[in-house]
Amino acid sequence: MGMQMKPIFLGVAFAAVACTTIIALILSLVNRKTLDQQYSTQYGIVFDAGSSHTALFLYQWPGNKDNSTGIVSQKLSCDVDGGGISSYVQNPPAAGESLKKCLDVAKAAIPAEVQKATPVYLGATAGMRLLNLQNQSQADSILAEVTKTIQSYSFDFRGARILNGMEEGAFGWITINYLLERFIKHTFEGNWVHPNAAQIIGALDLGGASTQISFIPNNSVKVPESAYNLQLYGYKYEVYTHSYLCYGQDQALRKLQVYLHKTAGSSSVSHPCYHTGYNLSVTQADLYNSPCVDKPDNYVPTAVITLSGTGNSTLCLSLMENIINVSDCAFSPDCGFNGVYQPPVNGEFFAFSAYFYTFEFLGLIPKAPLSQVLSSIDTHCGKPWNTLSGQYPTIKPKYLKDYCASGHYIMTILLKGYKFNNTWDKISFVKQVADTEIGWTLGYMLNLTNLIPSELPKAATGVPHSQWIAQIFFIVLALFISLLIIIFMFVNNSKH
Repeated sequence: MGMQMKPIFLGVAFAAVACTTIIALILSLVNRKTLDQQYSTQYGIVFDAGSSHTALFLYQWPGNKDNSTGIVSQKLSCDVDGGGISSYVQNPPAAGESLKKCLDVAKAAIPAEVQKATPVYLGATAGMRLLNLQNQSQADSILAEVTKTIQSYSFDFRGARILNGMEEGAFGWITINYLLERFIKHTFEGNWVHPNAAQIIGALDLGGASTQISFIPNNSVKVPESAYNLQLYGYKYEVYTHSYLCYGQDQALRKLQVYLHKTAGSSSVSHPCYHTGYNLSVTQADLYNSPCVDKPDNYVPTAVITLSGTGNSTLCLSLMENIINVSDCAFSPDCGFNGVYQPPVNGEFFAFSAYFYTFEFLGLIPKAPLSQVLSSIDTHCGKPWNTLSGQYPTIKPKYLKDYCASGHYIMTILLKGYKFNNTWDKISFVKQVADTEIGWTLGYMLNLTNLIPSELPKAATGVPHSQWIAQIFFIVLALFISLLIIIFMFVNNSKH
């Protein structure tokens, strides 16, 4: 009887193991779900190496991307101490050293495990463009030193280069429209969509050494080299953009000083844009130290020139047309200034950088009627220096002296250069959009994310918790029965 029970017991045991194993396998496969895990955050750093100062911007975006372009946001910014990197011609290594404070700030804000994958870019603008024209070897030395410093950190350094004017203009245009959600918008359902009726905003940027205009014209751009073609979030854009090198605020006012000096023909010069009672003394070496101006025949570097303010607002305004040429243009009537092709301005515009700071000082932001703007500048220019300096004791004289000239220069390029005469109310003077300062760096980062591979999705596969418990139970039961079989066979064999 015992011999007959042995095969029956083993048969039942093996059947039980097979059944529990099958049940456990079924439980592991049915009602199985795959869930995408959250993407890790990626980071990118952009240095804005401008003509007067340098700033670091740290951006972040999720590992996945919408239509190949990252959803980028600014995490922090850091102002580099000292002047722009172009000011370090006598000590190029100091240009690199100046970046370390902000690089340390960025390093502390980025998780250590992703620092090696964090791209870093340095873009130099008009200040370095001018230095490159003056002395290319000095410009190369400065770029080499900032490269050496950035490479000493654990980031993924992608290069330091001088941006051309079209890039600077186009990336500023991207920044504005991205922040206004004109390219892509987040819906209440949590989806990113392209706004069908979005109105694209034009960009007006006034820096120290150059000024840019960028917008989408009504018709196609007639001069191909004036078109900047972009693809963002699956859509193509043809942007008209032009950068006027040497026509930023600082260089334009230098041009005016030079014009007055050459016209006066002496070391004592009357300056109608300076306030009555204000005097400025400069050497010829300092005044003519720019590729934007030509030295006079009787150039004496150590000779001192004294510029004395006369507070003549009308003459100040009229002299601005000696700085920019608004008449000669082969493309008439499609012209900007200095003979540059420009289609008629179209749509709303945001004016930022020096545009904003000048109009903020004059109390004209974000918008003011044209008549009020003209009268405010005229009134300001007519104030004596003693009155003005007493009214604004906290503003440094080197800045305070120039608001009259800047105001008239801005009105000249906007009205007579860009032809905003009949569309003045379309311009808003702004510094920030959505708590983010407007500039080219965010647009640069957005454009560069088209080149950064999208992270592969991470997925987690599993079953409901109760099903998982049942699965574990049957696996353990199968193991337990298998163990009983092994013990039974071992005991049975030992008896023989």
